[in-house]
Amino acid sequence: MKHVLITGGAGFIGSNLAIRLVREKGCQVTIYDNLRTGSLANLEEVRHNPLLDFQEGDILDLPKLSDTMKGVDTVFHLAANADVRGGQSNRRIDLDQNTVGTWNVLEACRVNQVARYFFASSATVYGEPDIFPTPETMPLIQTSVYGASKLAGEAMAQAYSEYDDMQVVIFRFVSWTGPSYSHGVVRDFCGKLKQNPGCLHILGDGTQKKSFLDVRDGINGLLHAADHGTGRVQIYNVGHDEWVNVNEVAETVVDALGLTGVQFDYGGGERGWKGDSPLVLLDTTRLKSLGWSAGIGILQSIRDTVQSLKKAGLA
Repeated sequence: MKHVLITGGAGFIGSNLAIRLVREKGCQVTIYDNLRTGSLANLEEVRHNPLLDFQEGDILDLPKLSDTMKGVDTVFHLAANADVRGGQSNRRIDLDQNTVGTWNVLEACRVNQVARYFFASSATVYGEPDIFPTPETMPLIQTSVYGASKLAGEAMAQAYSEYDDMQVVIFRFVSWTGPSYSHGVVRDFCGKLKQNPGCLHILGDGTQKKSFLDVRDGINGLLHAADHGTGRVQIYNVGHDEWVNVNEVAETVVDALGLTGVQFDYGGGERGWKGDSPLVLLDTTRLKSLGWSAGIGILQSIRDTVQSLKKAGLA
């Protein structure tokens, strides 16, 4: 990798990746982000490094995206609508931001003859599997529009690889936590407790089991696949061997905030919402075979996330 473009590079995962690519790999990095959910503050560590170039733009603007991609050899496509739950009420947003947006990125890659394309997919493509840990070979039965949009992105990337001999690496992520964390259950809990430190409303019954991954381990996994993976099309689960239930997440957040006597109020049911899988645990044997493994425990990462949110005034 010499010149890397990261869509969504001012976001949580993208900014952490950009910092590592600049500082450790010495790559020329172009950030392409519309700043709707990302922030230049996430890039402060390398904001003035001559290896970093920031371009404000939307992936739905194909001419600008294609122009920005000139001279790039590697693309990490991380930009997406990340509100899984919101896809039930707004059926269009995942189509536009995830499916059409991904097609635009692939078209820009084709025009600019990009050699390598890395795609941030999701564990949601598995729907509600019946094998745990869930391997990459599991049939993909969709339970959310978000998951369907990610699966469509995977399929298009594989087709473009066939047409254009572009190497494609697909990552199926669990939820990530850690420094610069921007959205998800930990931030939701912190926000609710900031408003009412005596009571926390929890979607579902609190028994939903989730696997989380610290962003530092996750970026290690992405870079490890980039350095050691082989094959024109590669698919990797990126997750943790551990899992916790939502009650444990809530208890850890409460403890990290130094609160006591917090009452938990439940929305009921085994799911937080339609399309929310009651158990997420991925089999990461394939990525581990390249020499990678997660090193930070889930509860420790949640504590670190809360401290990061407190520092940012969000908890």
